[in-house]
Amino acid sequence: MGGCVSTSSSTCSSRSNGEKVSPECLGISMFSRKRSRRTFSDHVIALKHLSSIPNRIFTNGKSRTSCIYTQQGRKGINQDAMIVWEDFMAEDVTFCGVFDGHGPHGHLVARKVRDALPLKLMSFLQSVESKGNGSAADCCNENPGSEVVDPDKDQVNTDKVDTQRREAFLQSYKAMDKELRSQPNLDCFCSGSTAITLVKQGSNLYMGYIGDSRAILASKDDNDSMVAVQLTVDLKPDLPKEAERIKQCKGRVFALQDEPEVQRVWLPFDNAPGLAMARAFGDFCVKDYGVISVPEFSHRVLTERDKFIVLASDGVWDVLSNEEVVDIVSSAPTRSSAARILVDCAAREWKIKYPTSKMDDCAVVCLFLDGKMDLESDNEEEQCLSSAALQSNHSGIAAESDDGHNSEPSLQRNTTVRSAEENDIYKRAVAEADQETAMTEDQKWSGLEGVTRVNSLVQLPRFSDERQGP
Repeated sequence: MGGCVSTSSSTCSSRSNGEKVSPECLGISMFSRKRSRRTFSDHVIALKHLSSIPNRIFTNGKSRTSCIYTQQGRKGINQDAMIVWEDFMAEDVTFCGVFDGHGPHGHLVARKVRDALPLKLMSFLQSVESKGNGSAADCCNENPGSEVVDPDKDQVNTDKVDTQRREAFLQSYKAMDKELRSQPNLDCFCSGSTAITLVKQGSNLYMGYIGDSRAILASKDDNDSMVAVQLTVDLKPDLPKEAERIKQCKGRVFALQDEPEVQRVWLPFDNAPGLAMARAFGDFCVKDYGVISVPEFSHRVLTERDKFIVLASDGVWDVLSNEEVVDIVSSAPTRSSAARILVDCAAREWKIKYPTSKMDDCAVVCLFLDGKMDLESDNEEEQCLSSAALQSNHSGIAAESDDGHNSEPSLQRNTTVRSAEENDIYKRAVAEADQETAMTEDQKWSGLEGVTRVNSLVQLPRFSDERQGP
């Protein structure tokens, strides 16, 4: 249809649906020093081509170095989203993310962030790397005969890179929240999403995160035993620093009587929305009262002792400890099944620990740091996943497509033409999904429906029903 954003438009614009496109076709090549300013339409075109990017997965499956899996809970539509993007900017760079939506449109917010945030982060990382290349060129012009390594100077350069990476994460998160606020067809006033994102570049691990999704690292200790290292902090209102900021902005922080262990954020003039996190994308009803989308940033240098990283939404961490997660993943029969087995274990724990509660959505990303995935039993694993997909399709649950809509209830194939029978199935599935969505939107949303353990959002503010769309 339209051309891609690239200096070589003749090559990129000729791509047909279903063909692979390179990141350069999105106007995001890391090697171009001079880039024209991208317009809103350019961004839309880039998003449309995401499904054709190689080495980018966002549905249940595996890649060269990772496996990902998500399962809907008992609270309604699955509001979790996840992504692994290998060869992100370069061959040795991998991007991973988990996003947990909440509120009436939380699933749409999470998917929007999943699709748009990596592109924004890539753009800002390219910008800082361009500046860094300039600095490196200046360094190369110094006296070539000097081979003395200055540790102080080396530390200064490391600190400079950290500062640049931190700025890229901060700016991309800021731009993401700004885009959500300006979305005409996505109401983020009382809906939002967490985000936990990492960029692995060689042995360097850069992380940015908001909300209560979590990442842990499995590493070998001196006794060669696997231990869990928590890489992130659950950014909830019970943290003194977070609560202080919210109260200074006139927001209120307190727990409900029937769940004294869960601190929530409330408007100063209404017992709503009762947000169970201190930082999130969206949730603009409380953005003036201390809830922010500024990420925490961290940099870690990985070693040979470090084996794998697990990113997961709170549906996993509510019932499993860090150590239990490491044990489950490390004991999985195949690496490609680790994420699915972890979600299955979490589902069982929900039934055991909270039999009267509705299980939360679960999303898991397992990234193996040695860059290897097992080859044996792959056929068996694929058959297992195919059976699960067929069962979910027979139960009327359609798989999610890249644009956030429900796709045809059939196994994904590398074809661009459907048979007449498949078209009929597809049309019926879309019609049923649209009808279900319309029924859901007509009903008054409440986070307290049914018996649940912890809801990210309790209820909508009284004035939200009267709020006019932009």
